[in-house]
Amino acid sequence: MAKLAPSVRLLRSLSRAARTQRSTFAKLLDACAPAPRKPPRKPATRQAAAPAAGKAVAPPPNPAPGAWLAGQYPPQWTPGQAVAPAMPYWLYLPKHVPDDVARHGWPLVVMLHGCQQSASQLAAGTRMNGLAEDKGYAVLYPQQPAGLHPQGCWHWYDRAAQQGDGETAMLAGLIGNVCARYRIDRRRIYACGLSAGAGMAAVLALNHPELIAAVGLHSGPMFGAGHSPVGALQVLRHGAPLRADAAIADLLRRRAMPPLPGLLIQGADDRVVHPANQEQLARQWLQLNGLPAGPATRVTARPAGRGGSRNAHEIHDYAAGRRVILRVVRIAGLGHAWSGGDPALKFNAQAGPDASRMMLEFFGRHRR
Repeated sequence: MAKLAPSVRLLRSLSRAARTQRSTFAKLLDACAPAPRKPPRKPATRQAAAPAAGKAVAPPPNPAPGAWLAGQYPPQWTPGQAVAPAMPYWLYLPKHVPDDVARHGWPLVVMLHGCQQSASQLAAGTRMNGLAEDKGYAVLYPQQPAGLHPQGCWHWYDRAAQQGDGETAMLAGLIGNVCARYRIDRRRIYACGLSAGAGMAAVLALNHPELIAAVGLHSGPMFGAGHSPVGALQVLRHGAPLRADAAIADLLRRRAMPPLPGLLIQGADDRVVHPANQEQLARQWLQLNGLPAGPATRVTARPAGRGGSRNAHEIHDYAAGRRVILRVVRIAGLGHAWSGGDPALKFNAQAGPDASRMMLEFFGRHRR
């Protein structure tokens, strides 16, 4: 059998490598999808471009009585700017204005959606607007522009984003724009997200501690690893234990960090973001806040049926003095879904505990 010419062998090798890369990337996207099931009765919300900034639009399912506004950032393109997709966003402003809001402005929760999910779907699934109405929070829902990722994923694993560029800078600019347009209490801005959105919320907070007073990360990947679609898939499946400490050490060499409280919520049965990620995130958040990596200050076990939750869960609190800096919640029986959400929308599980309520209660104890 005649030997193949070197050029032919090279072409075949490159072709095999390309097929392998495409297959791996497809697995990364498939990993973000839930198991097949019957379509929900409620229609899915399309990822359409948002109208002009500040315009009232039809609210998502499970509407709350306040204002549901839509916009995009930057509001308009000007000559000299780099051409990039504008970031759509939705903003919920409660109808009832408490006295402290009248004095200081709205506390703001920035909610970041996961892959294959829109901003308005996140709002509807988590039912966050209804709770925000009761507790007096404004809620901002940025949406990943369709032109930046076909599945709507945030690039939490991108090295440039992890160092403050790209989508991180875009989100920080959006928050600043909203603060300039509306009466927001800049001491009480919180970053929250699900899955890839949780990863991006961590990246945003770690690069802009002057903006973010605390974070809430639901089913999120550990920080500071990945750096490619293939690497991101490995993080989702296994975490990155050898990178966990080094990533925070690298961050602390670049900048001084004030205390950054965090709430980490994870399903024990998550098959998309392995629970090892929560363990590594907890280690990172203790290191970030100068707390020892030993046992929690307080552990609370809540069996199924307690407080309306059908899932047993444990709460591990790590405190500095009397202040809980890190709260780690592991929920038995929960897969890759928002705990206590609307099951008619994917990536939501009806059985509690209510993650949205836990987020707002945690945020209410912290301010910059």
